[in-house]
Amino acid sequence: MPSFSHPRLEQIAEKLEAGRRLGLEDGLFLYSPEVHLNELGRLAHQVRLKFNARRTYYNINVHLNPTNVCVYRCSFCAFRADLRDPRGYVMDDEQILARGAEAQRIGATEMHIVGGLHHQRKYDWYVHLIRILHDAYPQLHLKAWTAVEIHWFCHMTGKTAQEVLEDMIEAGLGSMPGGGAEIFHPQVRHQICEHKADADQWLHIHRTAHRLGLRTTCTMLYGHIEDAYHRVDHLLRLRALQDETGGFLTFIPLAFHPDNTRLSHLKKPSAFLDLRTIAISRLILDNIPHIKAYWVMLGVGTAQTALSYGADDFDGTVRHERIYHDAGADTPQALDVSSICHLIREAGFEPVERDTLYRPVVRNGTCWHLAHSEPDSARTQPLANKLAEAEPLTSS
Repeated sequence: MPSFSHPRLEQIAEKLEAGRRLGLEDGLFLYSPEVHLNELGRLAHQVRLKFNARRTYYNINVHLNPTNVCVYRCSFCAFRADLRDPRGYVMDDEQILARGAEAQRIGATEMHIVGGLHHQRKYDWYVHLIRILHDAYPQLHLKAWTAVEIHWFCHMTGKTAQEVLEDMIEAGLGSMPGGGAEIFHPQVRHQICEHKADADQWLHIHRTAHRLGLRTTCTMLYGHIEDAYHRVDHLLRLRALQDETGGFLTFIPLAFHPDNTRLSHLKKPSAFLDLRTIAISRLILDNIPHIKAYWVMLGVGTAQTALSYGADDFDGTVRHERIYHDAGADTPQALDVSSICHLIREAGFEPVERDTLYRPVVRNGTCWHLAHSEPDSARTQPLANKLAEAEPLTSS
């Protein structure tokens, strides 16, 4: 790797080249203003190339937020509503199936399902929602329910996380999103989301999902009241679970949007913090194969730039996203495939359409199939071995 202006950064580059891991102190240093952003980006880009070459992934996906009524009152959330709030809504079966029909009509491979925790909706409603979508549109991969939602279902029913997840898998669940992680450290978590699932519970649910064969993503909400220590601590906890299970497909840094929240007095994170966080994530998370630049939260321009700062996934078409737009995101409500591919190519990368499990998709209009077909059982096979998609962190 080329030389760097700061001797400590040079040491970190040598450490990565030798295949040694970065620790807490390394991460804190990389967040310091002593480290030039462009040099950090260059280092992260080299690691990104070792994982994924110049491939940049996207998918055709549709979001479904079946209700915004929520028992929790997280200070960072603008999406939730009280039961009698005029903004509150609950989708019925007809509306839910109409969203599935739309997904099929446009050739989507994935539906991303998260929402509020409606305290008057029974557990069976959440299972039923998955079942009717899967029965009507079996080719559509259902990525649903964060660990916070699974924890709420356990609370409602007295079931274990494994029992809840087994119910959902039987109904048609294909994978889990990584939302609800926010910041793990209790010093921050108790201030921004005091009553919902804590770090240990979030990690336990993902551990259980991985052991059942469900791939999941993982996230971190940054740019609010946390500092660099809390971010690096969060990344290291994710890395430790990935060492254990190998079940995380992607890490998604989520930039906080303050509008219409109880933290509206805060400024949204700058593009510099966005890019620094993506780069540091790529360097620390040496066992998670993909880093996503979620254009809905970062903005299209910053997400495009992030492809040179360690990210290799641009997310997808993202139709009907409400949670971050309610919090002031001024990004489009959706991007079409031609726009996504243009943005990726303009940044100097190769667009690759993927399914949820990062298998390449071959497409003819709205009809699609996997480039390398796998038996359906591959979606739920136990994760006895770690993911083998990434090359070792050594120089070629």
